[in-house]
Amino acid sequence: MFIVNSYTLAVILCFVTMLCWGSWGNTQKLAAKSWRYELFYWDYVIGMVLFALLLAFTLGSFGSEGRPFLKDIAQASGPAIWSIVIGGVIFNASNILLSASTSIAGMSVAFPVGVGLALVLGVINNYRVAIQQGTDPGDVTLLVIGVALVVAAIICNGVASAKKGGAEISKKDQKKGVILAIAAGLIMSFFSAFVMRAMDLTNFAAPAAGKVTPYTATVIFTLAVLLSNFIFNTLVMKKPFVGEPVDLGQYFKGNAKTHLVGMLGGAIWCLGTALSYITAEKAGAAISYALGQGAPMVAAIWGVFIWKEFKGAKKNVYALLGLMFVLFIAGLACIVAAK
Repeated sequence: MFIVNSYTLAVILCFVTMLCWGSWGNTQKLAAKSWRYELFYWDYVIGMVLFALLLAFTLGSFGSEGRPFLKDIAQASGPAIWSIVIGGVIFNASNILLSASTSIAGMSVAFPVGVGLALVLGVINNYRVAIQQGTDPGDVTLLVIGVALVVAAIICNGVASAKKGGAEISKKDQKKGVILAIAAGLIMSFFSAFVMRAMDLTNFAAPAAGKVTPYTATVIFTLAVLLSNFIFNTLVMKKPFVGEPVDLGQYFKGNAKTHLVGMLGGAIWCLGTALSYITAEKAGAAISYALGQGAPMVAAIWGVFIWKEFKGAKKNVYALLGLMFVLFIAGLACIVAAK
């Protein structure tokens, strides 16, 4: 299977993760023109599973290093599988809330608040996993500084959101979008650590018996997301955060283009997630997760400059957004330098 053997390549792929995690929301924005996010989310999850299987049977099975996918999943221990399943369920609960926030408040608010909060708490959780497995988690001082800068960036975004102009969103809905993003971030911060515990972070080429490779972890994870979606998304469809209830029959009325856009979003997210796991051995669990969760900066760029989500805002709001970008970049630089 494909294994990353250098820290430099690991960091580069972590930035690809960041781009993927910060960009999949564009597919939701595209689909939203004629499609409720609850319906989009079914295609999104299906796309995740299909792309995870594609990676497992290609990069996860070819080459001379490591266990191929089918051999690896056959030897996976029960505790490892259940740990990944729990991670998948936790992620799905949080991501549905994030999607709801995106549909209400936009990418430039939902991602910096929700995913930014998940970065801060998730780094702490993954740092503990790295310590437990005996890997080098990185310089704790630089990690703390980097996370603190990200927190400051989140605060800037929150203040800018409160001052946001325009009549597209009511103050009530804007507040609801921020609350959903905060809830999503709190829950999302836990999923990665459960997945990392199921992998042998010290040796992907010859992982310990019962532990799984990143490719197997990605497949099990996405299947857990799909299965839990029948519970979470069904509830959200019946009791939506905004608008009227949605019937599953409406899903089958969508055209092929709309369904493919949703699946593309899932594939983009899955690529980023797989790379986050693949780079965890060389970059470290905390750093690979933290760099990927720089996604809010990417999402904010899309939201501010492409989707014009702050159109009509005053100059001081744009000054806060500019400061947010600077703080995010500085925080990511400290995280990279931590190892």
